[in-house]
Amino acid sequence: MAIKTFRRADDQPTSWAVSASPVPYPAAVAAMEARAGAIADGEAGELVWLLEHPPLYTAGVSAKAADLLSPDRFPVFQSGRGGQFTYHGPGQRVVYVMLDLRARGRDARAFVGALEAWIIQALAAFGVAGEVRPGRVGVWVARGAQGAAAREDKIAAIGVKLRRWVSFHGISLNVAPDLGHFDGIVPCGVTDHGVTSLADLGLAVDLDAADAALKAAFSQVFGPTVDSSPPSDP
Repeated sequence: MAIKTFRRADDQPTSWAVSASPVPYPAAVAAMEARAGAIADGEAGELVWLLEHPPLYTAGVSAKAADLLSPDRFPVFQSGRGGQFTYHGPGQRVVYVMLDLRARGRDARAFVGALEAWIIQALAAFGVAGEVRPGRVGVWVARGAQGAAAREDKIAAIGVKLRRWVSFHGISLNVAPDLGHFDGIVPCGVTDHGVTSLADLGLAVDLDAADAALKAAFSQVFGPTVDSSPPSDP
């Protein structure tokens, strides 16, 4: 099957940055806001920023209060991204994607499809068959045999925002987080399916290996990258 692509017309490389230490959520949002504004103003180039957060919950613009089951477990942050509640924490690779869609066709639907294709391609490097489902945002993994015992678990979430055709927020891939922390919320408002990770699937994958797979897949879907330093909180 052909890979969905979402490349720049000029094939200009996207900066690729990885933070070595966990980044507080407010600092990450401030840095994203600043970078996205600079991209929109023509003062900075595109950036993909990989990081971990300390344990926390975020509420997207569609979040329902009743879906926060354990409000005192971790800090809860309101987020301008799409979607509902999600968990971020150690062992999960969060990727903030600041791309200029003016250079990529101004197609929000195609952009989300490209994010899904990117995750699916990265998972394939570990022999994991990621899938998408109509009406359910994110990437899913089928568990068990077909029939009554079969289920689908979410391995990656997508929540983005566009402002002046520049994207920010992005994706989160469960590499080896504590999946029990998802019990404090109804993840993305979905009650009929579970959450999984590469570790839960029996794969000994660390963040470095996940990053390498994400970088290779990004190049196939979105175009070339160039290594960069992480942004600082302005």
